[in-house]
Amino acid sequence: MTSQNILAAHSRIKNYVKQTPILTSSSINKMTGGHLFFKCENLQKVGAFKARGAFNFLLQLSHVDLANGVVTHSSGNHAQALALAAKTLGTKAYIVMPDNAPTIKVAAVKEYGAEITFCEPNLAAREKTMLEIQKNTKAIFVPPYNHKWIIEGQATSALELLKELQDLDIIIAPVGGGGLLSGTCLANYYFGKAQVFGAEPEGADDAFRSLKQNKRVEHHTPTTIADGLLTTLGPLTFEIMNQHVTDILTVNDHEIIHAMRVIWERMKIIVEPSSAVALAAVLKNPALFRNKKTGLILSGGNVDLNKLPF
Repeated sequence: MTSQNILAAHSRIKNYVKQTPILTSSSINKMTGGHLFFKCENLQKVGAFKARGAFNFLLQLSHVDLANGVVTHSSGNHAQALALAAKTLGTKAYIVMPDNAPTIKVAAVKEYGAEITFCEPNLAAREKTMLEIQKNTKAIFVPPYNHKWIIEGQATSALELLKELQDLDIIIAPVGGGGLLSGTCLANYYFGKAQVFGAEPEGADDAFRSLKQNKRVEHHTPTTIADGLLTTLGPLTFEIMNQHVTDILTVNDHEIIHAMRVIWERMKIIVEPSSAVALAAVLKNPALFRNKKTGLILSGGNVDLNKLPF
């Protein structure tokens, strides 16, 4: 994955996604002792950075492949992103969702015109159901994070951040499957000179353990309010992060909820718990960020307003 790949991805998707704003908050700066710049992917199409990777993937498919439709298994923002990208480009999206998926997320995927198939809430059932759909439709599988086109698409968020703020000392992004964080690493490697940190819930800390053990932790049973960060790293995302990430900082759910509330109250914007993990990590480690210029990627804003944790 080269610098040219990332620039090409940015050029490819720019008419389909938003160049999201970068916001600051003097009160949060005072609270942390640092200079924080928030890249607001919560204001992106479908309310999450995932739109970048989905469009970058679909726009590189041949007309024949695109005509057969696309398929994925996801209960979250990737499902919505793929549904929107497919609808925009005039093809069909088949989404496999667990039968316990939140109603609000099911409704959002339906709204974008995708065809949903429900299955038991485990990976084996999701993959089996998806393979059946592929067999019947010839739809192309679009992975949520472990693919170069997806990673290059997600890298465009940090690319925009670094174009606007060349002198950042640190960039911090949440990590689940690692698509956003590995893309951020590559954008910074080619276009910046910051240290890159990942932020992760203590209850889903496979990335933290993977980097400490220098090998990918493949199995864990996550429990965290940050439901967008439950997945384990892929082989490709782990390889990139293992080379380029300075450290993974972990936070507990109380710290995530506090950071989420701070963003809602001080910045007047909606973020989901997964998105607040980056600020939670800064608030927990003030010495690391004091007097530093830090870019935080707010990954998404899809939250069920009936289930707010505060």
